[in-house]
Amino acid sequence: MKGIVFTEFLEMIEEKFDYKLVDQLLTESDLPSGGTYTTIGTYDHLEMVTLVSKLSEHTHIPVPDLLRSYGRYMFITFTKSYRPFVDRSDSAFSLLNSIQHYIHVEVKKIYPDAELPHFTVEQPTENHLRMYYESERKLSDFAYGLIDGCLAYFGEKATITKTNLTDDGSHVLFDIVKE
Repeated sequence: MKGIVFTEFLEMIEEKFDYKLVDQLLTESDLPSGGTYTTIGTYDHLEMVTLVSKLSEHTHIPVPDLLRSYGRYMFITFTKSYRPFVDRSDSAFSLLNSIQHYIHVEVKKIYPDAELPHFTVEQPTENHLRMYYESERKLSDFAYGLIDGCLAYFGEKATITKTNLTDDGSHVLFDIVKE
């Protein structure tokens, strides 16, 4: 998992809670990296799982809610750091449709070692998008937050329904229906 995902997560915690909590999480967690992240580094996704779990223990906010909140936060970061990807789309569905065959292709050019989730997208109607998420990292709630952040960015209202297709959460269906 790329370091930007970790550095932005710690920034979100500092922003929404405080730096003391960031320091406490890093001190309490037994992280192979020691909790020292660079935006371009690559780290084991299990470190993120550990950090989110510890944050949940401290805040009493369920892990799925924290991951969704972080996904929304991270989408804002993506709009700043990867502006050209966002600017080529005129709607949330347009951007979401481009993830697998454009955005992830371009990300791989920048970060060849990036391990990205796989998305298969279908659009049965103008107001309905289906996104099939596949990832061994099982962070679909983070993906949910990114989708929600994308909709908010474009000022679009939609209902997102998440259905686990496997018990372990590695395959998930997102049904997104615009209101």
